[in-house]
Amino acid sequence: MTAFAGIIWRAAFEGQSPLIPASAPEGRFHHSGQTALYASLTPEGCRVAIRRYIAPDDPPRLIHPLHLKAERVIDMTGRPELGIVWQDLRESGPSPTWVISDRLRAEGWQAMLYSSRSRPDLTHIVAFDLLSPALTAAGAALPF
Repeated sequence: MTAFAGIIWRAAFEGQSPLIPASAPEGRFHHSGQTALYASLTPEGCRVAIRRYIAPDDPPRLIHPLHLKAERVIDMTGRPELGIVWQDLRESGPSPTWVISDRLRAEGWQAMLYSSRSRPDLTHIVAFDLLSPALTAAGAALPF
């Protein structure tokens, strides 16, 4: 078990709260109504993380610093099985990343650190439990 207390970075559309969980019904580490808040440990990681999801007609985005304090964070960096493109596998059944995140949720982990798929030197974080970790705004947003 690893406690985490520090700044994380989250992209959000201008005018959207960075404290709300992912709005998509499915993501790399959530499905079936599960809650997930995806962020990065650096602003650069935040930009890299959502690059594949950016559309030309998207509204402007900002990168928000958030302070996260959680007692049960698991470090899964350096695990190549977490770096798969889950959407490519979704047609054939549940994403293998869901099996991992479902197990971690069942074990009581509040969040997970994982390596960026395209830039393994960068670390992202997904918070599963948004009730018990303390997550607060931590300053002015940066331009995306």
